[in-house]
This record gives sequence, C-alpha cells and structure tokens, in this order.
Amino acid sequence: MMKGNYGNGETDVLLNRRVGESIRGVGVLLLAAATGVVLMSQPSFAATANNTANTLKITPIRTDIQIQAGTTQSVKVTITNLTNSPISVRPIENDFVAGDERGTPALILDADKYAPTHSLKRFMAPLADVVLPAKESRVVSVVMAVPKNAQAGGYFGAVRFAPTSPDGGGQVNLSGSVASLILMTVPGPATEKLNLTNFDIQQNGKTGSTFQTSDNLSLFTRFENTGSIQLGPIGKISVKKGDNVVYSTDFNTVDPREMTLPDSARRWDIPLKNIDGFGHYTALATYTYGTKNQTIEVTKSFWIIPMSVIIGAIIGLIVLILLVVGIILLVRSRKRHNQRNRFGNGYR
Repeated sequence: MMKGNYGNGETDVLLNRRVGESIRGVGVLLLAAATGVVLMSQPSFAATANNTANTLKITPIRTDIQIQAGTTQSVKVTITNLTNSPISVRPIENDFVAGDERGTPALILDADKYAPTHSLKRFMAPLADVVLPAKESRVVSVVMAVPKNAQAGGYFGAVRFAPTSPDGGGQVNLSGSVASLILMTVPGPATEKLNLTNFDIQQNGKTGSTFQTSDNLSLFTRFENTGSIQLGPIGKISVKKGDNVVYSTDFNTVDPREMTLPDSARRWDIPLKNIDGFGHYTALATYTYGTKNQTIEVTKSFWIIPMSVIIGAIIGLIVLILLVVGIILLVRSRKRHNQRNRFGNGYR
C-alpha cells in the first residue's frame, strides 16, 4: 500500500491498492509534502543522459469545491515539468475512498470501476493528453457536470497525470504519476453526523490512566462519520492539573482541514506537552463540526505517578504497617505485664 493523506494539502498523495482489486503495472511514486513534487521510481523516455528520473510537480494537491446540482464547474490543476526534456502526460480520472484511519486515500485504479457511493468520476468530463515543454507548466481544467438529480452530500475523486511514451504507442508510465484530489460537495439536506468513539490518553501507543512518566504522552481521538458528507471537526484541547491549565492547543484548524469521509473513521494523535511531575491531570476537549456547529464535549482523567513516588509509597506503607504491628505488640505486652502484676499482688 502506498501512503497519502486526503486531509492536508501539504502531505503525500500516493497510490493505494483498493481492497479486493488486483492492481498491475503501478510503480512506486514519492510525493514531496511541501512542494507537490513527484520523483519517478524508474526513468522514462525523457530521462536525461545521467539516467536521472523524470520529475513532475502538481498543484494544488487538494481542491474543495461546492457545485449545485444541475450545474457545471471546473477545477484548475497546474502540472509542471521540472526536467530539461519535454514530457507528454495523460490525465487519468479516478474515484477514491478512505484507505485507512490516518487519511490515506485509496484510489480505484481500474478504469471501468467507480466508488460504490460518493463517486465523483461519474461527473468528470474526459481529458486530453498534455504536452509539457521542458521547465514549463500547463493548466488543465477538470470539468464536472453535476446532474439535476444528484443527491446532496460529498463526492470524491482524483486526477492523475502519467507520462506517456511516444515511441511505445502512447503507453502510460504509471510509475511516475502524480495526483490532485478533489472533494466536491453538492449543497442540500445532507446528513452531518460524527461519532466520537475514542478519547484516550496513550503513552507510546498504549492506552492507560496511570503513567510513571510524562514522556511521549498523546491524546488519541477518533471519529466515525455516519453521515453523507465529508466533515472536518475543529476544536480546542487543554490539560489541567487541579484548576491550572498546563497545556492548550487547537485541533484541526489548519487550512485545508483534515476530513473524515462518509462511511469511514479518522484518528488523530495529539502530543501532550508541559505535563511534568506527580499529580492528577484532566484532558478536556470541545469539538465542533458541520454547518450547524454541532458540539461534542469530553473529558478524561489520568495520573502521573513516578517510580520514586511509588517506591516511597511502598516503603512508607511498610513502615506504617511495621509501626502499627509494633504498637499492637507493645500494647499486648503491657496488658500481659499488668495482668501478671495484678495476679501476683492478689496473693500478698
């Protein structure tokens, strides 16, 4: 499986294997997070003399667009040839679904197949091949015609650009393809529903309520989207020790937001900082999502109890037990001594 992220425009968008489908002829591609540059795993027909692989750049990595049912709009995608040789690229339109719970898109690479629901590919007009001169860019308009009877909600697709070989009958080199994701919304009475299934304190990936140190603590939060539209929850997370706030951070407020697709789940791991020393802590969060600003509030308590405190408590408990036992033995000894004295005085 190749990794990507449909939530953040600065993260990788890579190919993935859809469950139950056999995908052949797809090579590895590496997408630079900040620039959208893809390095081909194998040289193609335009490779330079030193056998350096071709390089393409695509922007934007992700587009969010709203289109009314019964209308047509387009998304502009810029594809750049960063090499010193011309490249011919073929646009390929795909649907995608959630690949995992960390935002990895699973592209449906079969040209004859669509996503079972929320298919954007059905609305996308075919695209012609594009010739990219050396060191130049071209803007491609991805046209989407939404029928009048389209249901309100979210639709998801991607446009990939793959080099074609002029001396190979126009064969596509999938090993070097780059992708731009499109998340489309058809406005209307869509169902907006997120369920918070996890709000747990973890250390090195293990959930707990008592920890010996504050090292590598994180908040594991997970949402399930049971609605019909993609949702990007935002919020505020804080940690208190007693009445004092020791740490506070915003949740998912970077634009574009990370999204939870319908019929899928999404998890976040938020590092917790400024937590140090023995004590009782409480993590609090307020999440908001959807057009009606639905709110979820949740808290979770945990303890930091260092080993030194545990050892000291055990020693203190042992000392206390020994002290209590000693007092009891001393009291019993005095009682016996007093009883013998009283018994002996009775015969004088």
